[in-house]
This record gives sequence, structure tokens and C-alpha cells, in this order.
Amino acid sequence: MTTSAIREKLTAYLQTADDKKVKAIYTMVEDEINTQANDWDEDYIPELNKRSKSFSDGSAKTYTWEETKKAAIQRVKAKKK
Repeated sequence: MTTSAIREKLTAYLQTADDKKVKAIYTMVEDEINTQANDWDEDYIPELNKRSKSFSDGSAKTYTWEETKKAAIQRVKAKKK
């Protein structure tokens, strides 16, 4: 199915979909809708290049999956308190 056909089907579906479903779909894409397609300023590319270089040369602080998962779990637990 082409992207154009998908857009047409989604548009038609949204016209008659249950309010709860429309809100759920909107929630999934809300951040993207509210962000400009390309919100990069002139400082973004050099910063991205700097970060890429530091990752490549090993000077960037990186985290293992286990460290990342542990930190995420700790943040969720802290928010629940």
C-alpha cells in the first residue's frame, strides 16, 4: 500500500473513530506534531559532529545496557514515591 493510500485511509478512519481511539492515536504522535520537522539551529550540526567524534575516539562517557536499565528503574521508583 502506498503512503498516499495510507494517509487517505487514516484520514477517513479519524473522521468516524471513537473519541478514545482518536485521543490514543494523538498521544502516540503528539510530540512529533508539536515539534518542527527540522528544528536544528546553526549550532546543532557542529555539536552533533563533536559528539560523534568523542564517541568514535572513546572520550565520550557511555553507558552499558545494564547501567542504563538500572538508572531508568531507579528513576521510575523515585517518581512513584
